[in-house]
Amino acid sequence: MTQPGSMTHRERFMAALRGEKTDRVPVFPLLMFLAIDRAGITYREYATNGRALAEAQLLVQERFDLDAITACSDAFRVSGDLAPVLGGEMVYPEDKPPYLRNPLISSAADLDKLGRPDPSSPESRMGDRVLGVSELVEAAAGNTAVLGWIDMPFAEACCVCGVSEFMVLLMDDPALAHRILARLTEIVIDFALAQVEAGADMIGAGDAATSLISPAMYLEFALPYEQEVYRAIHQAGGLVKLHVCGDTTHLLDKMATCGADLFNVDHLVPLSRARDVYAAHDKCFKGNLDPVAHLMQATPDQSRDRAHEYIALTQGTRYMLSAGCEIPAETPDEVFQAFCDAPKTFPA
Repeated sequence: MTQPGSMTHRERFMAALRGEKTDRVPVFPLLMFLAIDRAGITYREYATNGRALAEAQLLVQERFDLDAITACSDAFRVSGDLAPVLGGEMVYPEDKPPYLRNPLISSAADLDKLGRPDPSSPESRMGDRVLGVSELVEAAAGNTAVLGWIDMPFAEACCVCGVSEFMVLLMDDPALAHRILARLTEIVIDFALAQVEAGADMIGAGDAATSLISPAMYLEFALPYEQEVYRAIHQAGGLVKLHVCGDTTHLLDKMATCGADLFNVDHLVPLSRARDVYAAHDKCFKGNLDPVAHLMQATPDQSRDRAHEYIALTQGTRYMLSAGCEIPAETPDEVFQAFCDAPKTFPA
């Protein structure tokens, strides 16, 4: 735990964001399956009970001495609340994230039925995440950074339309694609601001599907809507982390201009390349150990040594230690602990 006279977890996190001196590199992995496993609950409970989500996140924070925790569970909070209006059906498996059984929007007529749900409604999927954020903020008591979570308009469009279907729509009917993105942007902003109001220090923002598109398409269909969401969060006093799974090497320069305060780097992206881009833009980033090869399948010494290598590679920049994406539940505790302790054992 934090030693007397040292920084609190939240102080360390915020100082790294600002590029200020820290007592060590912050540790900020994304944990869902691992948190669920250690808490002894099902994925269904984690994704449908904000209090259970908060308890699982707090458990792993305490056990592994993390600097930040996240109310992230799945990408279908918004679409889950839109499903009843559009005749869709959510599926809640016991052992994996929930999902939509069928796409919700395939035409302009479907879009016209789209409402604007209240993200704070206690009966809604969005409201349940807001509850989880509130529980985390209260328990963290300012000691640990707490992140809410949204998915960006492009990612939400892929949820409500289907990934393949929305990709086709970008080519066949870009005007409708923009209409969908604009409507979803309003809902995403409402959802983000409800979590900021609940006390989240930062909002994690997933936009994984953008790794599949070209720079030109990113500039047209993703970036403007990301920027609109970021502006709204900043105006409300919040911060934003952009999290994009997949190989975004071709998009790094464009993404660096989006307005996010922190960027997650997937293990498919060369860390040296991300370091150079984000350093040039004076942005904070985190990553990017391979969750499987460098953690789940590694020994404690191998995981620690790889983390030390990445800390050394990023010295002089705004950096937080993380895997490229979520850490598997099968990762042994001793391996994950060696990873989390790596900034403490890094040679001065």
